Amino acid sequence: MTEAAIFPATRAAALERLAAFVPHAGADYARGRNSDPGPGHPSAVSELSPYVRYRMITEQEIVRSVLARHALSAADKYVQEVLWRTYWKGWLEMRPQVWQRFLDERDHQRDHFTDTGALAVAEGGATGIEGFDDWARELVATGYLHNHARMWFASIWIFTLRLPWALGADFFLRHLLDADAASNTLSWRWVAGLQTLGKTYLARADNIARYTNGRFEPQGLADKAVALTEPPVGGAKPLPTPLACDPGQPALLLVTHEDMHPESLRASIGPIAAALVVADRDLLWSDASHGFVQAAAQDAATRVASDFGCATSTTAWLNAEALITAAQQAGARQIVTPYAPVGPVADALGRLTPLLAGEGITLAQVRRAWDDRFWPHASKGFFPFREKIPAALAGIGALPLS
Repeated sequence: MTEAAIFPATRAAALERLAAFVPHAGADYARGRNSDPGPGHPSAVSELSPYVRYRMITEQEIVRSVLARHALSAADKYVQEVLWRTYWKGWLEMRPQVWQRFLDERDHQRDHFTDTGALAVAEGGATGIEGFDDWARELVATGYLHNHARMWFASIWIFTLRLPWALGADFFLRHLLDADAASNTLSWRWVAGLQTLGKTYLARADNIARYTNGRFEPQGLADKAVALTEPPVGGAKPLPTPLACDPGQPALLLVTHEDMHPESLRASIGPIAAALVVADRDLLWSDASHGFVQAAAQDAATRVASDFGCATSTTAWLNAEALITAAQQAGARQIVTPYAPVGPVADALGRLTPLLAGEGITLAQVRRAWDDRFWPHASKGFFPFREKIPAALAGIGALPLS
């Protein structure tokens, strides 16, 4: 089954999947969330990750829908799962050097890792390790893996096959539809014992057999997982403060794949003269994710044109020339975009900002209230963060889409 068949790249498809899942977000999810029945079989998980990764639907929207049906105590496991993504995002925002450290390590291993044959065998699903090979092929074929399978896969990659963790993380980035700088990098670091110092995740045959309903029981797995080491990361830095937009002046709305539901930010954006939706292949990691984002961009452009009532176009490149031309044609001296967290889009916007300023155009980013509420609590581990969840949700009140 292809990625497009499993995950139609429209907001309507995301909402339909959310509505189908919500009744099962309580006890059903808590009971079955760790079980991976395999591709094509019903699962207890929501399979919303590609949609929330590109914010075709938002975390707040998902949680609001779930808590309209279930008490927080009943849906706690699922709400926590949604908030793991928020936690990873906030943690990396306050430690952007960890993203650069991953990129440097990945590039170093690409250039210096000598056992390229073993790497090719692992990526091709030809190691002979039951389960691992199936997940490698499933990932390439569908762009998706159950979260528990991702953990097993990463553990076997690092501790049984003894392959560089950064190349494993890169393999996921190059094939996952929901590939994300924060969630992917920090999850691999957690398995390796780098994220929570000394704490590793060891894949065990009996655990795999139990949670795959006996489909797999791999032999020869590592029986211990010695944590990898690295120089200290350093403490959390203050969250960056984005340049605010001037709501009294018309703006060009820029939509990137980091947030493709700008309609829900309308009250914070102000008047929009025109909109530009970008699906830049150079800012994505795989053909699969690029195809998904291209289709999602078309869907977003249709919604933006209708909801904002403005001329809306799409482009394949996020560059200064395209933005300057679009802003000038719209008569706008500012460009406003939903906030881009640490990753390729944020890096690109950082490079573009001075070029736009040279033409008298400001680039403002609007960060969601959800992120402003939760990210500051990601300064330490997830357990202190988790304790803040009820109060943070209460602080948002009725969970409006903002």
